[in-house]
Amino acid sequence: MPDRKPPRMAGQEADTLRALLQYQRESLARKVADIDDTIAARSPVGSGTSLLWLIKHMARAEITWVLFRFAGQDVVIPDDTPRPGERLADAVAFYRSTWAGVDAVAFAATPLDQLCRRSDADPPVSLRWVLMHLLAETARHVGHADILRELIDGQVGR
Repeated sequence: MPDRKPPRMAGQEADTLRALLQYQRESLARKVADIDDTIAARSPVGSGTSLLWLIKHMARAEITWVLFRFAGQDVVIPDDTPRPGERLADAVAFYRSTWAGVDAVAFAATPLDQLCRRSDADPPVSLRWVLMHLLAETARHVGHADILRELIDGQVGR
């Protein structure tokens, strides 16, 4: 797997957040490329984390934080528990399909200091916090996927 460097830019804050989030999203999707469904659902670590769970979890996180909590939309929050016979390609396709809707809300010229419409904890958080949280969580899980992929077949690289 060729190493891909993150984008470097000196743009506006929202543009930078969007570019870095997209880089991490694509990195996670690349990490699971060419993995068999059975292997993707298996966990080689004690926590039970699998490549399939990571993909499903990040789709859930983006929908939960941006569409449900920030925008206040009545959306179905997907389950991130892997199911027997579930296809990794379907999970990746669903994850990718969430990006357009999430980005349409998150990067619609909305001020980054706008607060979430639904707050599940005090203090309330802003869109800036939500996007930075998603960027950090995605990057963290890309690191988990790096380790899992290396344990599975020795593949390394961003």
